[in-house]
Amino acid sequence: MRCTVKSVFRFIHKSNSHRRLFKAGKATGATSLLKGQVFSGIQPTGVPHLGNYLGALESWVALQDEYSAVMYSIVDLHSITQPQDPQMLRDNIQDMAASLLACGIDPTRAILFQQSQMPQKPFVSEHAELSWILGCLTSMPRLRHLPQWKMKSKQKNEGSVGLYTYPVLQAADILLYKSTHVPVGEDQIQHLELAQDLARIFNNQYGEFFPEPCALLSGTRKVKSLRDPSSKMSKSDPQKLATVFLTDTPDDIVLKIRRAVTDFTSEVTYEPESRPGVSNLVSMHAAVSGQSVEEVVRLAEGMDTGQYKNVVAEAIVQRLQPIRLEIQRLRADRGHLESLLAKGAEKARSLAAPVMTEI
Repeated sequence: MRCTVKSVFRFIHKSNSHRRLFKAGKATGATSLLKGQVFSGIQPTGVPHLGNYLGALESWVALQDEYSAVMYSIVDLHSITQPQDPQMLRDNIQDMAASLLACGIDPTRAILFQQSQMPQKPFVSEHAELSWILGCLTSMPRLRHLPQWKMKSKQKNEGSVGLYTYPVLQAADILLYKSTHVPVGEDQIQHLELAQDLARIFNNQYGEFFPEPCALLSGTRKVKSLRDPSSKMSKSDPQKLATVFLTDTPDDIVLKIRRAVTDFTSEVTYEPESRPGVSNLVSMHAAVSGQSVEEVVRLAEGMDTGQYKNVVAEAIVQRLQPIRLEIQRLRADRGHLESLLAKGAEKARSLAAPVMTEI
């Protein structure tokens, strides 16, 4: 808890500078980097949506300018806890790699790699090896009480063993690189606590080895569904107009924002409890423009919600247009993406192998 509280205050303190970093696209005036190993992973579910970008990927990019060692993994082993079409999964891995690069992940400042094997390329098998060892130190009741297992197993009626134990693999991903900081959303805090617990259990039995990783909580407001502002924006939403993807065209974005659910009050205000739809638009506008909620509400004075939707759509288009074009460019060169991921895997394995030998 002490680690988490410290990291929260540190993140809040830096939130204004983060906003400037995102706007400029690079650090300005930074003279030294913080020591520590940052690690985070993302499942290859295809092209990210606006909520993924504002909630996680933006902070991932900023962390490259703050910490001396940063690693990001496309965690395809996690993805197969659900049924996958092999070719679609391969395409999704490529799309995710292209999206991360287009958003600003720089392979010269961060290690970007695919968690498992790539065809005829180096692979990082140590993740699965460490997961097994840590699984032998984890009790079944400890996993049974994690909220995502409860939720997902109910949705599937009966979850797989992989789904049950994937938090252990998540802990292995983090601990394998002796990570000190992990950027996570609030819904992943309990999974990070499992990694902290396993680090303590291992250390108590075999001597001080793993640092206990601290959470880096993003201060960005969660982006809600455009059709149901009571739920998060999601790739799996059956309503096509509910989610803005990074590859949406300007026309797509304008249509989705115009159709966003609001209410019968024409004034633009920020009241998340009583006016979740309009407040969601205000949050998105503030996030993509780098302004505060108060600033964008003042700018919207005199507008009705219909006019304001046009302003929000234009701000999102301006922010995502360069990313969309870069994703298109990178998608067209699969060989380049495979080469980057292969080099990242080599770097990751050079760090993982000696740690696994010690373990």
